[in-house]
Amino acid sequence: MNRAAEWLLLNVAPTAAHAYIRLLHRTMSIEARGREVLAAARKDPGRYILCFWHSRFVLMPYAYPGGRIVVLSSDHRDAEALVRVLRKFGIEQARGSTSRRSLTGMRQLLRKVEDGCDVGMTPDGPKGPRRRAQPGVIAVARFTGLPIVPVGFSASPARRLRTWDRTLVPGFFSKGLFLYGEPIVVPRESDEPAQERCRLALEAELNRVTDAADDAVGLARE
Repeated sequence: MNRAAEWLLLNVAPTAAHAYIRLLHRTMSIEARGREVLAAARKDPGRYILCFWHSRFVLMPYAYPGGRIVVLSSDHRDAEALVRVLRKFGIEQARGSTSRRSLTGMRQLLRKVEDGCDVGMTPDGPKGPRRRAQPGVIAVARFTGLPIVPVGFSASPARRLRTWDRTLVPGFFSKGLFLYGEPIVVPRESDEPAQERCRLALEAELNRVTDAADDAVGLARE
């Protein structure tokens, strides 16, 4: 990529994407079901981890009702444009990974949580496999003590991009739905089998709320 293209990607594209998403949201009719689980988590323990499949990220800034939230972003330069879009929505960043090889992202997330942030995570991101929960989010829940709140999103009409995750892009003036699922708590003393059970439970609940949201708006399932 030449310097001019890189400058456009990092300085023009994020502003354009932010404006596009805001305009799209303003034209849509969006319902939220099950948001009371967020209010309950806000009372006890006070914060939570909002979790959704990567393919439903476009409107997800509007799934969060307010406060401070941090998301984990790749520290690769390729992710910088997306990071700049998220910052325009007031979303804070932790850069790095929660993998066993690199815990830089985990350390930054924990510091942000201690500073009062909720957490947003896509358990199948950033590269998949699609709709398969990776263990990183379970580790974050175990170390922080925060409940994982799954949320599904769908809209109709909408189109799916030819990306690895089949990103869902709602149409203007479409009908949308955020559907919040049952919180999942990972006890700090959980051993590996217990953590795996939590991972599978999260995967199942995310699939349930995502498919139910598709059904509710009349969109064919993935």
